[in-house]
Amino acid sequence: MATQNQGFQAITESCDECQRETPHEVSVQIRTESQKRENAEFSREPYRVTECQICGETATQRMNNA
Repeated sequence: MATQNQGFQAITESCDECQRETPHEVSVQIRTESQKRENAEFSREPYRVTECQICGETATQRMNNA
């Protein structure tokens, strides 16, 4: 069961939209890059996804740039 840590502090990162350091929600998502159905299971890559908690701006970065 998931629990919430009441003492958790948000991660602060630079936001291009706000033009300052703001709290961000950060997650890692596995995304399928291939549009072909037969290759989809082999084309999954991790992406770092950040969302500004002030303006809602979302940024993604591929973590495995091979």
